Amino acid sequence: MFLRNFFFFIVVLFHFFDCYSQQVKKDTVKFEGWQNSGKTTFLINQTAFSNWISGGENSVAATLSVDYNLNYYKNGWSWDTKMVGSFGVNKNSDSKFFKKIDDRIEVNSVMGKKFIDQFSFSSFLNFKTQFAKGFKYSTNEDGNETRIEKTRLFSPAYVQLGIGIYWKKNNSLWVNFAPVTGRLILASKKFTNDLNQGEEYFGIPRGQNSRFELGASISAFYKFDLVENVILEQRVNLYSDYLYKADNVDLDYTLSAFMKINDYLSTTLVIQCLYDDNAIKKLQLREVFGLAFVIDILEIPKIL
Repeated sequence: MFLRNFFFFIVVLFHFFDCYSQQVKKDTVKFEGWQNSGKTTFLINQTAFSNWISGGENSVAATLSVDYNLNYYKNGWSWDTKMVGSFGVNKNSDSKFFKKIDDRIEVNSVMGKKFIDQFSFSSFLNFKTQFAKGFKYSTNEDGNETRIEKTRLFSPAYVQLGIGIYWKKNNSLWVNFAPVTGRLILASKKFTNDLNQGEEYFGIPRGQNSRFELGASISAFYKFDLVENVILEQRVNLYSDYLYKADNVDLDYTLSAFMKINDYLSTTLVIQCLYDDNAIKKLQLREVFGLAFVIDILEIPKIL
């Protein structure tokens, strides 16, 4: 019930922002040929204390992100690909380990053939994994901080393939619905061989390195100028497995706000909500805010 209400909230939010945004954008769908765009962002946060009587913890955090878009349209055929890579760590004064605050590799690619205005038959590919090892941290009996490896590159990894209907207003607003979607979850046997009977690792049973699911998916993207120098991006992905608990919907929703200071500096806010019953039966939340150094990827050769 919670996820149904959350999905309804996302739909209303998309509609509200569409109505609120007053800027008229060029319909880039009608531009024939290839278009590409992207940005790389370096986000940093830092706190420091000295003789601070109320207490505090010195820390530094940094995140490097790359977001690249490749779009093609000709004779009713469209092909839109978004590639996202992000990795960030922080270090607190009371911890001996650098700890991840972001780690993501994601590729979304949708190909469509228009059959009526703004609607296309579509096929899509989605791939998700991470760059580095992930750990669970704890303290031993001696009070020393310890860690246990829980994830790594391709453990887990998600591959989705599906066919459906693609609605695209422009490169900044589109929705893809795929009622036939296959999903493959991959992981190293390092994490599954030692599972207890009945335990699973991201849905993968003991001794196995993959799990296949068949279901339906919805993905959507919306980017617009909220006010002058403030850009909002919304991305949402929903997936339901027909073969196992079809009413249990996996959710991945990201809201990103970029508040421009000048051509290279901005403040950035990222809020991500995740729900994956195979990983943990709770809603996962992540929020990052800080000063970002932003470079348009297409401008990098000119700078160099």
